[in-house]
Order: sequence, then C-alpha cells, then structure tokens
Amino acid sequence: MSFISSLSGKSIVVFGAGVTGAPTIEFLRSKDAKTILIDEKLTGTGIFNDLSKLDLSSVDFAVVSPGWKVDNPLILELKKAGISIISEIDLAWRVKQELKPQQKWLALTGTNGKTTAVQMTEAMLVADGHNAIACGNIGLTAIEAVVNTDAEFLILELSSFQLEWSAEAKFISVAILNIAEDHIDWHGSFDNYAKAKFKITNNAEYLILNALDSAIVQRAKNLTHPIIWFSLETPKPHQIGLVENLIVDRAFVSDEAEALFELSDINPAVPHNVLNAMAAAGLARSVGSKAESIAQALRSFKLDHHRLEVVAERDGVIWIDDSKATNPHAAMAALNSQMKSIWIAGGLAKGATMDELVKNCSSRIKAAILIGSDAPIIAKALEDGAPEIPIHQIKEYSNSLDLMKKVVGLAKELAQSGDTVLLAPACASMDQFKNYAERGQLFSEAVKGYLNE
Repeated sequence: MSFISSLSGKSIVVFGAGVTGAPTIEFLRSKDAKTILIDEKLTGTGIFNDLSKLDLSSVDFAVVSPGWKVDNPLILELKKAGISIISEIDLAWRVKQELKPQQKWLALTGTNGKTTAVQMTEAMLVADGHNAIACGNIGLTAIEAVVNTDAEFLILELSSFQLEWSAEAKFISVAILNIAEDHIDWHGSFDNYAKAKFKITNNAEYLILNALDSAIVQRAKNLTHPIIWFSLETPKPHQIGLVENLIVDRAFVSDEAEALFELSDINPAVPHNVLNAMAAAGLARSVGSKAESIAQALRSFKLDHHRLEVVAERDGVIWIDDSKATNPHAAMAALNSQMKSIWIAGGLAKGATMDELVKNCSSRIKAAILIGSDAPIIAKALEDGAPEIPIHQIKEYSNSLDLMKKVVGLAKELAQSGDTVLLAPACASMDQFKNYAERGQLFSEAVKGYLNE
C-alpha cells in the first residue's frame, strides 16, 4: 500500500497549530486521516495542551512542526510510548515521492541570508525557463508546495529547527551560507546548533559551502561528500570565486572556468550579499542553469523589506532598516556594510553574546541607541570592548510606536552628514514588537514622520 493511501483512518498527532501545522492538518484530513492537534500555547475545539486525555495506544505516528524541542515532555512521552515522530519536511518528502516523483529538491541553510539566497536561486531557475518555487521556511510550507503547485524544482529554506527533526528528504544540492551564534537558548549550545545545521549535508549529491566561514570549514573536515567551496578569493578547481569584478565558476564547467556574473549585477554588492549570490548560483548551476540566466536574475533581484532597506536619505544622512538582522552575525554584516553608523540595537538576544560583534565592528559604530530586554548585554559588551562609543538606552515608552519615535528622534540629534542611522538590532523583536517586520515598519514610519516635519 502507498504511503498516501495508508493515511486513511490513521490516527496522527500533529505538534503545533501555527503556520506549518495548519496546512499539515489540512493535507492529512484531505486523506481521511484522524488528526490530533497538540499546542501548548493555543486553545480551542480539538486542540490539546497535554496528552492526559489521549489514548496513545491508538496513535499511529506524529508530525512535529519546527520549534518543538526534542526534549519537550510531550515529545518524550510520545517517544516512550513507541510512537514514531517525523518532521513536516519528511512528511512532504514522502508525499512528493508519490505525487511528484520527478520533482527535484534543493535546500539551503545558514544563520543569515537564507531567505535572500533561496529567492535568488528561485529567480535564477525561473530565468532559465523552469517552474521553481522557494519554500519551506519562507512562503509556502513544503507540503503546500508539493500538493498545491506544479513546481519542477523546490528550493527549501531550512532552519535549524526544521533540520533538527528531519532525516528522510533527499536533495540534488544543498548550501550552507554561514554558522554563527543564534538560537542558543533553544539548542542548548553552539555545537548543538551547528550540528543541526550540518544535518542538511546528510542526503545530498552536491555540497556547496562557504570557505570563508570558520565554523563551516572546521566541521566540513568530517564530511565524506565532495564539496564545492565558494568565497571571495580566486577560485581553484571545484570552486566558485571572485576574479577582479567577475564571479567565476570552476566547479560546474566542462572548460577551465566560466564567468557567471559581475559584481555590478548585485545590489547591494556588499560582501555578505555577494556570498549569498554565489551560494544561489551554485545551487542553480547544480541543475544546469546557464550563466546568462543567473546574471539576468541578479540584475533584476531586489532584497526583501527590512533587509538593508534604505528608508530615506536627507542632509547627507542615510537611514537604513535592517530589522531582519535578528542575531549578532547579521548585525555585524550590516555594520560592516557602512562606514560610520548610529547603531540602533536590542531586543531578545536568544542566548547569543555580543563581544565578537563589538570587537569586529567598533570602528564602524559612532554611537549606540539600545532598546529591549537584552539591551544591558549589548551595553556591557560595548563598555568592555569599546568604551569610547557613547551609549544611549531608551527605557521609558508608552507603546511600540512611541518607542520607535523616541529612537528616531534621538538618532536625528546624533547623526551628521556622512553618517548612517542603522537599525540592525542583533536581537529578536518579540519583547517589544509583534515581529521584526513590525519593528522595521515602525522605524520607517517614524523616520519619514520626522523628516517630513
């Protein structure tokens, strides 16, 4: 019996009723499965917050959404009962094997730049004439992309949470952009976090890795697969690299080398975004995309909102919204893309430290405006590593918009011609805002409000 037909009548637990859980449940119910929804935060008809009222002996298997820890008591209870637990990615893979056996999967992970890189890859494949969709941790969930589209290629953005639970899905090629401190509070240690990221390499034909990232280079020593490295250095055979102003492929070529695109094709052509484009090009080349298609896609590509987005420029001061910089590594890239910034930072650090950021970026910071629960962590790192940088903390405010108005008002007082006012918080946003998008949007509104006075 096929996997899909076997779902009829089965009793399946789904952990999580959010963005991933809802389409998972919809699919399972469409195949006449009996679903049991577990969510510790939500309440409602048919939603359980614990397992006390369930007959576990009747459960066939479980599907877990990203974010559920492997040592969650409810997860452990199910495991103790001998119930198999799979990820939503692996569920989608099983379904894909039957519904879309010719569909090809590519995947990418990293601490920062994932969304940008998978969107670049999608654009490259589309420019090459393919039906391709970026999905997973962006846009459609994997199960939605499999069931509801006719995509020839799926380019999956995978978080460490998704990879922690996944084991079955197989990919033509995978890429790792970078690995830096993030979600340490969830994984327990940086090593655990890095191990989760590297699970993406287990079932892939091509591994496309950043040669400039020390954490990746160190852990890649244990891999047995052939590796295609990308970097800003001159490429050797089986690498993608930079030669003057050209990004050159020496991995997916029959001749000695082939130019893929120029630095001027990328906007902004800052180092981390060039590396994003290289990783995307590696994924696209692994399935045969032509160089001209890759260059064409990059020339028309625009970054998402809240990713190094120029909000305004007035009197020689540039105002930039990089609210999506929710960890120190992302904030470091943003700070290093500017010469001198009034840096707006703070929120929830998620267990990350700020010392390396301060060490590497202190020369780029003119002053710091700090907000949020973990502002003291950033302040301490600045006081210890760069005591010459003025620190301003905003603690009193009535609501999120009022907070951002105070931030922008202070930044306007501090900034002079030639400065950048940079919102690159290095932290998550949920202590003061709904999400990073609201944080960036309120920043943009406050900036435009002040400048239009």
